[in-house]
Amino acid sequence: MRAKAIGLIVVMFIAGCAATPGKVTQTKPVTPIDAPVALALDGYDPVAYFIIGKPVEGSPQYVHIWRGAKWQFSSEANRAAFINEPKRYAPQYGGYCAYATAHGFTARGDPNQWAIVNNKLYVNNNAFAMSLWDKNRPGHIDAGDVNWPLIPKFPLPTDGELSHAP
Repeated sequence: MRAKAIGLIVVMFIAGCAATPGKVTQTKPVTPIDAPVALALDGYDPVAYFIIGKPVEGSPQYVHIWRGAKWQFSSEANRAAFINEPKRYAPQYGGYCAYATAHGFTARGDPNQWAIVNNKLYVNNNAFAMSLWDKNRPGHIDAGDVNWPLIPKFPLPTDGELSHAP
């Protein structure tokens, strides 16, 4: 009997963790890009994930302002690639946690908790969120794709300007 009760609790917990497309609980607006102090991906090079297959810190020597955030790159070639196709290389959901977005809210993204799925970069908040997101990547991506446009955002700055939202 005790095993059944524990099993029921586990099932209820998992059901509570199910992605919720179209149900957004985030009410406070966020900047379009998760960029504390206006530095996207905490200064990591978004192109490197695709080219090298791992997180690589960018350099202040190779910078580009896009969507109100400063993006750093490890080389001029990576900077040029991003300038030519920023939507190809920028993380989904503005670099916020993919698992949180799938559940209707935002959380900081950690550039070391990442995956490329269908040629798109996703980051998560921590190893635990990443492990939960990994359990149902397609479902979480579908929910995140629906939820991200519904999450309130501050107005997008003009390219070349850094976001000054609180």
